[in-house]
Amino acid sequence: MEANSKQFNEDQLIKDFKSVLTDLEDLLQVTANTGGEKLGEIRAKAETSLGAVKATMADAPATLLNKTKEAAALADDYVQDNPWRSIGLAASVGLVVGLLISRR
Repeated sequence: MEANSKQFNEDQLIKDFKSVLTDLEDLLQVTANTGGEKLGEIRAKAETSLGAVKATMADAPATLLNKTKEAAALADDYVQDNPWRSIGLAASVGLVVGLLISRR
């Protein structure tokens, strides 16, 4: 249940962030013919930053997926190479979690 709530919060955050980016683009377009030299410099910086953020947001899911796959492959390799050590570690973690739960 908590995982679904966390996923919803992340999805909502991404949706809100994209909305802010869209609003910023609209603002930059509306103010394109307004103001003096200083406002033009600020607008140019904002457009550059906006482009960088969009590029980062576009690459983020693929990067995250690749890093997750790499971590899973490393974990799988470790378990394959050290099965008894992995079993011992899992048993230890289970014991600690069990003790913590039993105290409540």
